[in-house]
Amino acid sequence: MLICFCICLSLSVVRGQNEQTKEEASGGRLLAQPIPEKCVNRPKHFKFKKHNYFYSGNVQEFKNKKTGKPKKYDWLGARNNCREKCMDTVSLSKWREHLMIKNFIKNNNITYIWTSGRLCDFTGCDRADLKPKNINGWFWSGTQVDSRMAPTNSTPRGWLENPWSQTGHTKDPQPDNAEFDINQTSEACLGLLNNVYEDGIKYHDIGCYHKKPFMCEDSDQLLDYVKSTNPNIRL
Repeated sequence: MLICFCICLSLSVVRGQNEQTKEEASGGRLLAQPIPEKCVNRPKHFKFKKHNYFYSGNVQEFKNKKTGKPKKYDWLGARNNCREKCMDTVSLSKWREHLMIKNFIKNNNITYIWTSGRLCDFTGCDRADLKPKNINGWFWSGTQVDSRMAPTNSTPRGWLENPWSQTGHTKDPQPDNAEFDINQTSEACLGLLNNVYEDGIKYHDIGCYHKKPFMCEDSDQLLDYVKSTNPNIRL
C-alpha cells in the first residue's frame, strides 16, 4: 500500500496521485513516516468520533526536563512528531471538533497551538479556484476528507462563527500575511491563538518557522498503512 507523504490539499484536489514529496516551505525537509512502535504507544488523552487526541504540553516527551514547560516546534516539526505516532496535527473541519479543541485550550489556559492548517502557495497551487489565495487557498494538510477550508471571509456551513480573527499584528482581519512586510516571510501556516490580540480563541496565519506546542489526532491514513504493513501489531 502506497502512502502519501505530501502536504497538499487532498491528493484529489492538487496533485491527483499518491507520491512522496518534500515539504516545500521547510527547506526540503521530508514529512516523517510512521514508526509502528510509536503508533502502538501513542498518547490517547481524549477521544472524539473514534479519533484519539493529545496535547503535546501534557506529554512528558514534549516537556522541557528542567522547567517542565512544553517544548515548542515549528509547524513541520509539530506535524512530524504527530506523524511518527500515526497521528497528525489537528484538522478542525467540523464545528463540534473545533468547539471541543477551543474549550480545551480555554479550560487549560493554553496560549496557542499549531494545527495542520496550511496555505496552498507552493507548486500545483496556481489555480483559478484557489484565488484569491488568502481567501480560497487554505486547507487541512492532515486529512484526506474535508481538506478544503471555507473561504476565510465567511462562516463555514453549519458553524456558528467565522473562526478567523478579525484582528492581529496590523489590526486587520486574518489571514493578513503581516510578516511578509516585515521580513518577506509568508504566513502560510495556521495557529489557534488564545486571546493574544484580545480577540478570543481564533485562527491566525503565522510564519511556519515559529515554534509552538501542538495538538495531535489519529490519522486514519497512517493507521491503515501501519496496520497493512504490520499485521501482527494492535493499534
